[in-house]
Amino acid sequence: MVMGIEELVAIGEALSNPIRIRVLKMLCEKEWYVYELAKELGISRQLLYLHLKKLEKAGLVESELRLEPGDPRAKKYYRAKPFRIVIDNEIIKKLEG
Repeated sequence: MVMGIEELVAIGEALSNPIRIRVLKMLCEKEWYVYELAKELGISRQLLYLHLKKLEKAGLVESELRLEPGDPRAKKYYRAKPFRIVIDNEIIKKLEG
């Protein structure tokens, strides 16, 4: 797979913050409902959404809205997408863009 410069930048930005690394680690272990994940991390849902947006933009996580029986509101769950990141001199030489 040939990676573009913008894709590499998005991945770099997503992995450049310790909170996002923690979030990604937790999502690699299991899927989480946003409220529970924010509570576990000790941060607001608004801040968590900002971090999740960066991880989603990089293609590292995905979300799904679900309706649960007895609850009229949809809940948003996140999980890690399968990924493998390798960056070396040859990858950099082949970057598109």
